[in-house]
Amino acid sequence: MKIIAAVSYGPSQPFSIQQLDITGPNDEEVLVKIVAAGICHTDLVAHAGVFPIISPAVLGHEGAGVVEKIGKKVSKVKVGDHVAMSFSSCGECNNCKKNQPAYCYFFTSLNFAGIRKDGPILHDSKQNPIGCSFFGQSSFASHAVAHQRNVVSVPKNIPLELIGPLGCGIQTGFGAITRSLACELDSSVLIIGGGTVGLAAVMAAVIQKCKHIILIEPYEARRRLALELGATAVINPHEQDIESEVHKILPDGVNYALDTSGVNIVMEHVFNVLAPKAIYGFVGVPQKIEQKLPGTVMQMVPAGICFKGIIEGDSDPDRSIPELIRYYEKGQLPIDKLIRTYPFEQINEAIAANHLGDCIKPVLLISQ
Repeated sequence: MKIIAAVSYGPSQPFSIQQLDITGPNDEEVLVKIVAAGICHTDLVAHAGVFPIISPAVLGHEGAGVVEKIGKKVSKVKVGDHVAMSFSSCGECNNCKKNQPAYCYFFTSLNFAGIRKDGPILHDSKQNPIGCSFFGQSSFASHAVAHQRNVVSVPKNIPLELIGPLGCGIQTGFGAITRSLACELDSSVLIIGGGTVGLAAVMAAVIQKCKHIILIEPYEARRRLALELGATAVINPHEQDIESEVHKILPDGVNYALDTSGVNIVMEHVFNVLAPKAIYGFVGVPQKIEQKLPGTVMQMVPAGICFKGIIEGDSDPDRSIPELIRYYEKGQLPIDKLIRTYPFEQINEAIAANHLGDCIKPVLLISQ
């Protein structure tokens, strides 16, 4: 089957829109016509060569669309269903069996490697294999094949351009606050980074009824939006001293911190404003893969400070995506305020706008 896809050829090269051949689905997979796909920082990190993906490759892991074909063993969805696409998991390991698929023992190989047991399903016009199955989907394309485990049926009345980002960025920020950190009533939380994940965390902190919700973010428009969404204070790290600003508000420090940025110098400042028994969560890809945690053991232990790595907000998409939709429908999760849509062929322009801070969550409109 012929499809149109945005192909990544690696660092410093733009995405190339071209025609590819796709095969499948197999017995437990579905073929989805991609209507919209969010662009996530993880896609850009993969494009930059940080992850050991096959190159060239089709990336994209916030797909949303309509099921066009199902394998004979698929029971979860049917042809015509609207679906959100999320991360892949094995379904068999100990964590998957405990409904913790974000910590699947095979998460890295299933989501980053672009390798399938039955071989590649994407080929170019010369029948050269193209890296596929990024996060089990590779949704920067008109069509994608995914296992039934990583698709979730969604209501048809919700625009699919709003559905796509639920599969990663929104559920990561939301789940980090509500599940991973489990922020308590009247607590304080410091959120580093006002991108999709950070602003989803702000909205979640409001829902959790945190008393102090502080965002660190260099872009003014994002700071303004954070205040509109319910942040109680914002800090510009380029012009203000993080530690003094936080201590003006909370002399004893913050109960929770969530780092979505991975910026080393900011991590150090945040460590210095943690209250005793604080939990410091990390979801951001660091500037350097070998990045070490801030602080020392003897700073952590006497204060009872806990570091927590977070994947996908500890989410099980079958439960978390319907939950997010319910909050959106009640007006408590206005994700539409984060999204700007772009035609598929403008993928490189959308990425540039995101880099410049002009746009928080670019979403590609791929098919009608």
